[in-house]
Amino acid sequence: MAFPSFPDVFSWISQNLPPKSDNINSINLCPSSSSSSSQPSLKLSINNPNHNSCVTLSISADYNLPVFLWTSKKILPDDNDNDALHTLVTNFIEDVLKYCPNKSPLPVKIPQTYSENDSLMKDIFNFSFLSLTFIICIYEAPTDLRGSCLNTLRDNFACRKSRGVSRLLMRVLGSNIEEQWMRSINLAITNWITEIDRAANNVALRRLSPLFSYSLSTFGLWKVQLYCPVMAMNVDKCSGGSPDDRLLFSLNYHQLEGVIQLNYRVAVQEKWIEVMVNTDNIRCDVVKLLTDTLLQERGAGTSEKHFPSRISLQITPATLQANVISISVSKSSENPPREIGLEKGVEASFQPPNAVGLHFSAGETVTTSLKPWKFEQSVYGNTAILNWFLHDSVDGREVFSSKPSKFAMLHPKAWFKNRYSSAQRPFTRQGGVIFAGDEYGERVSWKVDKGCMGRSMEWEIKGWIWLTYWPNKHRTFYTESRRLEFREVVCLTLV
Repeated sequence: MAFPSFPDVFSWISQNLPPKSDNINSINLCPSSSSSSSQPSLKLSINNPNHNSCVTLSISADYNLPVFLWTSKKILPDDNDNDALHTLVTNFIEDVLKYCPNKSPLPVKIPQTYSENDSLMKDIFNFSFLSLTFIICIYEAPTDLRGSCLNTLRDNFACRKSRGVSRLLMRVLGSNIEEQWMRSINLAITNWITEIDRAANNVALRRLSPLFSYSLSTFGLWKVQLYCPVMAMNVDKCSGGSPDDRLLFSLNYHQLEGVIQLNYRVAVQEKWIEVMVNTDNIRCDVVKLLTDTLLQERGAGTSEKHFPSRISLQITPATLQANVISISVSKSSENPPREIGLEKGVEASFQPPNAVGLHFSAGETVTTSLKPWKFEQSVYGNTAILNWFLHDSVDGREVFSSKPSKFAMLHPKAWFKNRYSSAQRPFTRQGGVIFAGDEYGERVSWKVDKGCMGRSMEWEIKGWIWLTYWPNKHRTFYTESRRLEFREVVCLTLV
């Protein structure tokens, strides 16, 4: 499967290196949608300006006088090996990482095993160049060219082939570069959504599938990794009018980074097979896409951002459903204790000339112990449902579906004020949450017909994450909750 309409740049460059003549070779990246020959397009060219052995690649807007948007490092083509192509793909990745605002780019090293595999190298090369072209078009392309080219690039960037190769590329690059890569891409997507919002609406843009996720199943562990710009998440509810520009800037320039890790174990019993799954780690962070300085200068500061307020997971056997005998959960519905205390007081007062008034009063107080996060398990058919809810510590209401009172918003000691520095905070200091197996590791288990022994079984992990904004230090009555949905399929063998 190939990209829908993006050229095979790897093959084209391989055929044109070294240059067969001094003429500039070029290929259309985003052909003009107009029949008019005067309409510009985006082109990739191989240049040999000094007529020597060194050549460069360049992306340009094909006007009568070309406008160059990007130029590669100089390379030395060699017919005997693929060093030039390896140098180019490293150049593409490094230039994408330069748009990451938070850290200095890390050195990029692609393992030699991938460089020597023509099929894998071709996919990584083409997707890396597609990603670079996408970012270059957002930041550098002239206005009259940017819209049509981005629509073409969006369709290629979001296709099934691209999503598969992107997962491969992330494994090749490693987790540290993966984070920088996703922050570079999602900052560009956020800027593009902002531009579209100013012009009209971003309904068409959301087809970009801004959520990036992948999964793996290995060594008794299922893992789902996901990233999504906050601005691309669906708004579930909001109140308090429209946020001011500075607050809106701070809220928009963040992304959700999440990790779902579940342990699984297969136990063969006398008459059935038991599949047991429990929580290893659930981690969600809301990470800034701009520097602290820029968020202070143009926004409302780094502490005005969304926080996780609900996480919901559904784990379902996607194959062999007819062979599933039963499902069991290991956590009972919570029945929290209530502490009831009776307070009595006696008041006496002297009222002249001859009256003595004795006043008696009795009062009762009810104290309920409530954690900020509540964990629940439930079952629907063969699906296990895991839910984490954040509750307002004052009135006990679920945060994602409610809003604080105006009095609470003005009260400086409300729990959601200074929520990233308070000792009673329900988040990490960085504003995320971690649910680990020591507290949330209750098991879910399925009994499967023993006749399925040795067969591979697919499982669907589907989830929703809600992010909520309540004012932290900024004076506003604006609140909102956003929701993200993801779905991944993992496998295990019943042995």
